[in-house]
Amino acid sequence: MRSAPDDLTTRARIRDAAIGCFARRGFGGTTLRQIATEADVSAALILHHFGSKDGLRDACDAFVVGSFIDDRDGITGTAAADMMRAALDTPEKYTPLLEYMARMLVDSSAASDRLFDAFLAGTREMLERQIEVGIMRPQPDLDATAAYMTLYGLGPVLLQRHLARSLGEDRLTTQLLERSTLPVLEIFTHGLYTDDRLLVAAHEALNRKTGPRSDKGENDPNQDPDPPR
Repeated sequence: MRSAPDDLTTRARIRDAAIGCFARRGFGGTTLRQIATEADVSAALILHHFGSKDGLRDACDAFVVGSFIDDRDGITGTAAADMMRAALDTPEKYTPLLEYMARMLVDSSAASDRLFDAFLAGTREMLERQIEVGIMRPQPDLDATAAYMTLYGLGPVLLQRHLARSLGEDRLTTQLLERSTLPVLEIFTHGLYTDDRLLVAAHEALNRKTGPRSDKGENDPNQDPDPPR
């Protein structure tokens, strides 16, 4: 019988091996035997710790989501600059997790939906805390804001090859992340537009009546333009 610390170490090793295997081959293309070989354990031990291949995927998802959500929570604290510098200096720390996300978020499956929903829920909680402490302004539709912030955060992950290529790199390097940091934060902190004319126009457009017209006028698409006499 293994001791509890050994069990935790073995469980983490299996999980990390699975993250790498799933990232390279996809969930369907990976077998428990391949993961066992990578982790230097038996397939039976994987089942002992996780119950099934699906259970292992759930554990991988939880670890990946927690890694990024916890980091984003801390980035707003008093040690924000230290955390930013550490993340900029060690992009390779996140490479296996990013590759896992890029692979696992694109398949049309309930598991992929759960992974996205976990990021969405974590993002919404983060926004709520930032609003509560005064870092972020209150949002008129927090659900919509959370959805778009989640998409914004996942976009560079899913399109990381194109992001790197467009900025003259072959991957997400420290140089690329350094170059991206200030422009991204400028967008969120100061915005892009010099005034609110587009926001006012959007409010005006949304406040106009929509749906079928109650009167039959010349703009009614259902009216015969040249009715019989």
